Amino acid sequence: MVHVGRQPIYDRDGAVIAHELLFRAGATASTASRRDAHATARVLVAAFTEFGLAEVCGGRVCFINLTRDFLTGRLPLPFDCSQAVLEVLETTDVDEEVLAGVRALAEQGYTIALDDFVFGSSHERLLEVATYVKIDMLHADEAAVRATVVNCRLHPHLQLIAERLETPEALDLAMSLGFEFFQGHILGRPHVSSTVALAPSRLTRLRVMAALSTEDVDLDELVGLVGQDAGLSMRLLRATNAASFGLNRTVSSIRDTIVALGLTRLRQWVTLMLVADLTEADPEQLSDLLIRARCCQLLAEAGGLPGEPAYIGGLLSAVADLFDEPADRVLTGVPLDATLTEALLTGGGPLGAVLAAVRAYTAPGGGAGPRALPPAATDPAALASLYLNAVCWTNATLSDLSAELRHTGPDRVTLDG
Repeated sequence: MVHVGRQPIYDRDGAVIAHELLFRAGATASTASRRDAHATARVLVAAFTEFGLAEVCGGRVCFINLTRDFLTGRLPLPFDCSQAVLEVLETTDVDEEVLAGVRALAEQGYTIALDDFVFGSSHERLLEVATYVKIDMLHADEAAVRATVVNCRLHPHLQLIAERLETPEALDLAMSLGFEFFQGHILGRPHVSSTVALAPSRLTRLRVMAALSTEDVDLDELVGLVGQDAGLSMRLLRATNAASFGLNRTVSSIRDTIVALGLTRLRQWVTLMLVADLTEADPEQLSDLLIRARCCQLLAEAGGLPGEPAYIGGLLSAVADLFDEPADRVLTGVPLDATLTEALLTGGGPLGAVLAAVRAYTAPGGGAGPRALPPAATDPAALASLYLNAVCWTNATLSDLSAELRHTGPDRVTLDG
């Protein structure tokens, strides 16, 4: 399971204008168990590639706590600058490296917020590039809060957020001092969202990183590597939304997904997934997913249809079955083209017939059923041959991965930078 917390931020009229995304180790956790690069990576991967940002934040901007590694550029931020406000934690020492990193992020268009701000700290150096200043109101001394507000108002571009509001008195004080925005338990407690997730294989991610590190990247090799891992494919499909934010771009294949992301964004997302280091998925489940996807591809090609959209369709339909989720739920945040969406949601069109045939064949007691199917789907022997071909391909793929993992060792690879 993947979990992410979110807490609403309100304006003076009581409208929700944003959510702060928070790391949560479990569905019942009320506080973050850690605030490090791993936790930030988990939040980013979950929000953008598991849930989809639209589902988590409802179309509103999100505030994300960043640690030093992200602020200085050691770890990437693979999303559009308009999609998130970057919070500098109060525990971060703003030295020359952090100052230069935050200035660079601001120049790239990212919005900066200073968390738990107090005057006299190194965070004063960031006031020139910050848009929001968050002031902790829990157990705060009223005189100190007033002094902080007065000093912040010397910088007309700053907007103030009163956070950790837990009593009516604290809220009244914040309102009287002219804060623009408000956050705290008295207004809305953090809500934890959970979803079942397929984790990409660590080895596959490392192999993708290796393929991306060459001077002349082989797109066909990349497509093959990503296609071998159901979890990685699903995450990159959803990550396409972050790469094409504001554009009406759709995809129908893994190749489309890689092109939409671009090599730079692909490197960033795969790096972030390695840092997040989510639990490995069940190998048998991954095998079933790849068999379904490959079988759909082979059946489509046998009927003169494009194979790559069928592979994606088979993968997504298998994921829906695995998690016992309706297809429309699985497709949330996945920018598929209309033909593939129709095939998955309604079973319409030639591609829908292919997906239905393979799904029926791979289910207990299945059969293709009376539909307009490619010839191979109506010939039991031909369909069985395609299925066995898909099984052999999957077994060979997973065997190669296992052999390479044994040779390399999961803990013998380091990331530079």
